[in-house]
Amino acid sequence: MTITLPPKVEAAEWIRCERCGEIVYGKRFARELGVCPGCALHTRITARERVEQLFDDGSTVVIEAPPTPEDPLGFTDSKPYPERLREAREKSGLDEAVLCVRGTIDGHGIVAAVMDFRFMGGSLGSAVGARIVAAAEAALVERVPFLLVTASGGARMQEGTLSLMQMATTSQALAELDEAGILTIALITDPTYGGVAASFATLPDVLLAEPGAHVGFAGPRVIEQTIGQELPEGFQTAEFLRARGLIDDVRPRAELRSTLARLCSLQAAGAAGELFQPERSPAGEPSRLLFQPERMPAGEPSRLLFQPERVPARSGWTAVQLARHADRPTTLDYARYMLEEFVELHGDRLGGDCPAIVGGLGRLDGRPIVLIGHQKGHTTKERVERNFGMPTPAGYRKAARLMRLAAKLGCPILTLVDTPGAYPGLEAEENGQAWAIAENLRLMSTLPVPVVAVVTGEGGSGGALALGVANRVLALSNAVYSVISPEGCASILWKSPSAAPRAAEALRLDARELLRHRIVDGVIPEPGEGAHTDPALTARLLAAAVAEAFGDLSIHEPRKLIADRRQRFRQFGTGSR
Repeated sequence: MTITLPPKVEAAEWIRCERCGEIVYGKRFARELGVCPGCALHTRITARERVEQLFDDGSTVVIEAPPTPEDPLGFTDSKPYPERLREAREKSGLDEAVLCVRGTIDGHGIVAAVMDFRFMGGSLGSAVGARIVAAAEAALVERVPFLLVTASGGARMQEGTLSLMQMATTSQALAELDEAGILTIALITDPTYGGVAASFATLPDVLLAEPGAHVGFAGPRVIEQTIGQELPEGFQTAEFLRARGLIDDVRPRAELRSTLARLCSLQAAGAAGELFQPERSPAGEPSRLLFQPERMPAGEPSRLLFQPERVPARSGWTAVQLARHADRPTTLDYARYMLEEFVELHGDRLGGDCPAIVGGLGRLDGRPIVLIGHQKGHTTKERVERNFGMPTPAGYRKAARLMRLAAKLGCPILTLVDTPGAYPGLEAEENGQAWAIAENLRLMSTLPVPVVAVVTGEGGSGGALALGVANRVLALSNAVYSVISPEGCASILWKSPSAAPRAAEALRLDARELLRHRIVDGVIPEPGEGAHTDPALTARLLAAAVAEAFGDLSIHEPRKLIADRRQRFRQFGTGSR
């Protein structure tokens, strides 16, 4: 059934910004998508305006609302509830606080539930919950991504406990989409509080937010009154939460359409279809969220080395120094060179966003994949900011979150290993470093999708293995992989760090020895004097090897992928490899 959108409200001729006071011509303000050109305040816009900004022209059809009781409690405060509903409908042009539509964004099918704060503060009542569930069911039937645009003060008091129950109802709808492998996305706008924030707003796979959006369970006034303390500047803003790993990114309104289009294009077939089915790529303007890569040639043959004698012979210490070279490509460098439409995702959703591990969604040779890797940086400043590639527990938990997303969407996983080891600091221990690593080892042993790991630099101890439990493990020819650093081994066994070169030789940590002992399944040759001399060519060689591995693994069912991965590691130390 086709239902038209509510009537469009014409913009005022002149508009004064409520924050900076700048007076903006109404038509210019509309062209700026409701963002002040003076101070970049993202003003609140209507659900209709949001749909018009995000969706392709003429593509939207409103999803018919299921029937719900209008005044289940017979509630009256200063006004009867039915009268409040009537006033809200007149003010907003909507029949409820959410507008649910199906349509396309840059040609990609999507279902959206878009909230409107003008309707009783975007409050969550029975009708809103029923509409969101109906929209989620439409996304499930059509197997397209589900977008939630949130703007709410919380649950609707006039419906009492029935309103509270909508938190569970909507969360269950999101769980069904998870089970079906449907990508879910939230666009959090100002404000998003209470029962909405504590249910469907924060459950999707990808959480984007507009600049300055306020998000939380309790409002700042309530918090200050409760704890008797002044809150820090920027508390509960999107930027505040992004820094704490609770949302993926903060995106200006002008970039949202292209960002959503790219995310939609990466929806894999998942549990109900063939894995690794390439989707068509979207057109559209680039977003700062996305790296625009140098395109890799499709189908370039792999140059993998499988015989140890073909791998260049180097002393262990020389290999260590090359593996640590500051100019070696990092995970984000490889993402730029290898992947199309890479979207970096942030945070462990538990309170941290470790910069030493990065990851996100992208396409390798047309195949949607999840990339996760250690990130060192190149300059001293970058390395300090990235903690020299040594992850905290938040880093491993972020990696685990992305692995679970890959399993849900049916995307293969590529991990790039380059770390001296897990961060050994006080805070890391307090936050469960050992627990985080152990959980990743267990999780990677159960993933139902192909996993390929490549040691691109240093493979340091358990901090490296936490990204290394894979079906195929490869290494660059100047990479190293060891139970401990040569310096650490020398200090313990030789009682002097100066014996590091001797320890490096004894540990047999270079690529040639790793292949001899079948720790790695193949070695990717590096050009020239090493990857740092030609990062682009190194990336092409790595991409070809990984694409070939994914091609080999894609024919296997999930049970076999899991069984083979477990058997690969079970054989170590038994003499059977």
